[in-house]
Order: sequence, then structure tokens, then C-alpha cells
Amino acid sequence: MAEIPSIAAFREDAAEFIATAVLSGGACPAYGAILPPNLHQHAMLWQRHCFDAGWAGVHWPTEYGGMGLTVDHNVVWHEECAKAEVAPYLNLQGLVLAGEAILRSGTDEQREYFLRATLSNEILWCQLFSEPDSGSDLASLATRAVRDGDRYIVNGSKIWSSGAHRSQLGILIARTDPDVPKHRGVSYFICPMDTPGLELQPIVDMTTAYSFNQTFFTDMELPVENRIGEENDGWRLAKVTLGNERVSLSGEGALWGSGPSAVDLLNTVRDAGGISDPMLRDRAARLHIEGEVLRLIRLRTLSARLQGRQPGPEASVRKALADEHGQNIMELAKDLTGTHGMLTDTGPLGGDPEFPTTHSVVEGWQNWHGGFLFSPALTIGGGTSEVQRNIVAERVLGLPHDVDVQSGQSWSESRS
Repeated sequence: MAEIPSIAAFREDAAEFIATAVLSGGACPAYGAILPPNLHQHAMLWQRHCFDAGWAGVHWPTEYGGMGLTVDHNVVWHEECAKAEVAPYLNLQGLVLAGEAILRSGTDEQREYFLRATLSNEILWCQLFSEPDSGSDLASLATRAVRDGDRYIVNGSKIWSSGAHRSQLGILIARTDPDVPKHRGVSYFICPMDTPGLELQPIVDMTTAYSFNQTFFTDMELPVENRIGEENDGWRLAKVTLGNERVSLSGEGALWGSGPSAVDLLNTVRDAGGISDPMLRDRAARLHIEGEVLRLIRLRTLSARLQGRQPGPEASVRKALADEHGQNIMELAKDLTGTHGMLTDTGPLGGDPEFPTTHSVVEGWQNWHGGFLFSPALTIGGGTSEVQRNIVAERVLGLPHDVDVQSGQSWSESRS
């Protein structure tokens, strides 16, 4: 068994590897939770380069293609990538969401095939969770997976499936037992996106970006071996996935971890000579305070992860604050543009309309105007702010649960 390097030695080696890749043009620029289409090929090549060089899956076991190191080493990898403004992995849905679920609850066969193929860039993943009628109350999902011998027959639909049109696999939650309460009849599946009976319809948002899809299942067949964990135990796994997603969507950038931060906007303001309006100055000061609070919360989340704890209610605190902070950044930037804010070719205080950052974002969101148009989605995607506040109220503050008129009812009874 190879000796585990010290954190200091690992940091030095990681920085050297990344710097060499940046100089050669092989390193993919950093982006947030959603892989921009224009970076798709570059990100695929970067992930493969990391895998071939032995730098993929830092804390994943070596038998599945990882480096077999600790979470501490993985944190260092992310830190060095952030310093160099380089993407730490190919896609969030694969390396963080699907990968962690398979590591924790998958079979040996699932780990052996899917983890290695994910690290080597053979597989790009998407997430098939939200439904048109089950957004804030995800556990009430209606997509059915009916057991038929050694297969499941799936019918229903999912929405806001980001990157599904570029993915080979999806992580899918579906109802396998309608006759128990809603949280207890859900199972978690690996879904090949080319399966007969699966259809995608694109969703183009008002920035003109095509990142999301609605996914339809019509008598789609999934083999039993594609289920992760036990039948009807999918909600437990989904909660871990959702916690990881909330943490990943609340990075420093305003748009789910991508795009400019409060620091970027405030630097733009300073470079332009400052703000004379006292109300706008007050909002700028509040942005700085919000950014510092979020930075400390991110450190708290990191500390918990280093102690081996999965994201809990603190992930909801972090996401609720980060989403509204992102909206505040975009709203202040638009207000600082003044009457020219009605146009698309002017940035804050008459400056550059493009973001002052090297972080890449989805086409359509890549300037201050596009970011402003997209920002209302921040408090909806990945769990609404109302849902996050309910979680904090109940699990952190100990306040009474919302009145549940469906308590004690099976999912079928609650739908009648």
C-alpha cells in the first residue's frame, strides 16, 4: 500500500500539476454547478487528463480509479484548483451527486463500473429529481417504477434536468410503493439516457440559454441491477444527494457558484471611483457583509466535512443565504447601471457589460444583463428558499413542524 503523502507535500505536487496544465492549455477554466456547452469538450479532455495522470477522484478508493487519499487531500485539490481558476472536476452531478451515492450505497459491481467510468470521463451524468407537480414537496413525486420480474417499468416526467441532453446517465428517484407514506415508497436508480421510452424536451430560459430539459418516461424499462440501495429506501439516499447539491450550488460566484462574486462587483465599483448615492453605498456595504458571512459558513461546512459528517441543515442555511446574496449582487449591479440598465451593452457605472471574472458560465448568463435575468431562478432551483427555511426552522431552531394534513396517509390516499 502506497504511503499517503502529507498535506503540504500533496499541495505542492497538486499546484505543480495544475500549473503545468494551465501553461499547456489543458486545464479547463473553472465554472459553477452547470457545465457550459462551450466548455463541454475542454472539460471532458481535462477530466481524462487528470485520470490518466492519476489526479482524479482524490478521496475515492484506488480500486475504483481514485487516488485513495483523505477528504483533507480533496479539499486541498479544490483549493489549488480555485487559486488557478481551474475546474476541479468534470460535472457536479457525476463526481459529487451520483458518485457519492454509489460510493455509499452501490453494489460492488456498480462501484467498479460506474465510478471508474465517471472518473475517466466516459460517463457524463444528470439529475432526474424534480417534477412539474412536485417541486417544493419533492417527496410527493409521482413518477412510478413498477416492479415486473427483473425489471422496473417507469412512467412519469421530470423537469429542470440540467445537461440531460449531453449526459449518458442520470440519477433517478421514482415511486416504487404507492401504498405507504410518501417518504417511504421511493427508490433510487441509475438511468441510461438512451433507454427506449425516454424523451427529452428542451427548456430555453429568457436569457436564451439552453441548459435545462423536461424528461418524459413512457413504459421505460430499467433492470433491477440499476437500483442503488434497497427498494423503497431511496428517500434516505436522496436527502444526502440534496445536501451535497445545496452545498455545491452555494459557492462564491453569484450564479450557483459561477460568475462574479460580491468582491468582483465591489472591485468594479472601486475602479470606477466609488458610489456617491448613500443608499447604493449602504447596499454595497451589505453585500460585503453578506459575502463575509457566507465565507465563514463555507468554512464551517468544510470543517464538518473534514470530520466525516455529511451536509445537514447547515446546507440549507448556506443555500438560502447564497441564493439571495446572488440576487442582491445582480440587482445592485443593474441599479448601478442606471437608465442604461434597460440596455444589454452597459455594465455597472457605465463599465464593461461582461463579467469581471475568468469563471465561465452558461452562454446567456455571461454578462451582467444575462446574470440579472437568470437570478430569479436562484431561489427556486435546488430547493426553494421556502423549503430551506422550513428545514432550518424545524431541524435547527426546533420550531413545530408545519401542519401536515396528509400525515398517516399513504401516497395513494393523499392523491385521491
